[in-house]
Amino acid sequence: MQAPLRWVLWDVKDTLLKVRASVGEQYCKEAERVGLNLSPVEVEAAFRQAYRHHSSRHPNYGVTHGLDGQSWWMGVVRDTFSQCRVQDPALLNTVAHNLYHNFCNAENWEVFSDSKKTLECCSFLGLKLGVVSNFDSRLEKILHVCGLRSHFSFLITSEEAGIAKPSPAIFDQALQRCGVPAASVAHIGDHYVNDYLASRSVGIHGFLLDRHNKHNQPDVPREHRLSSLEELPSQLQLRID
Repeated sequence: MQAPLRWVLWDVKDTLLKVRASVGEQYCKEAERVGLNLSPVEVEAAFRQAYRHHSSRHPNYGVTHGLDGQSWWMGVVRDTFSQCRVQDPALLNTVAHNLYHNFCNAENWEVFSDSKKTLECCSFLGLKLGVVSNFDSRLEKILHVCGLRSHFSFLITSEEAGIAKPSPAIFDQALQRCGVPAASVAHIGDHYVNDYLASRSVGIHGFLLDRHNKHNQPDVPREHRLSSLEELPSQLQLRID
């Protein structure tokens, strides 16, 4: 007899919400405020290179190297604009500081149309909700301004936890917060490795959100795959009783 479901854990970015505009557009908009006129395409390419470099050199916001989310992201922003021929250190610091804080604003995020209704349905089913996200410490504020924070009993970010998905250790921390066996917990996310495989590796019921039908891994059964969050409550209901 399977253990009844009691908790649902959630990934956030690209599962419940997404960045409203491209990074290139967002960064160029901020650059315009300090008198810089740059190409969003060029800035986007520079950002991707800077992000890859910093992620490789200092994974998970550099928390094991004495950094934090803000200093890590400001380094990414400075390197992005340096590649676009912006060399003034004071200007780079100003833009980096402003972008870090501006990404907490609701206007920069779009909540998916099925998110709030699905979270409400889960609560109606008597399930408790938590967050396990590869994100920095701004996540709580972002969820608050987007009207989602009140749905969750706890948040675990990779910056706070000191470890990121797909490490099973971050899910172990979440299970401690839930206070129930893994078999009584589900997890929903859009990343095959970080969300689906990692959660299932510790015995959690992992579901893979595939809004754009881009995942074709043969080891994900149809009943574990969601094309929309609206499909989730009926799947959870089967595991509650």
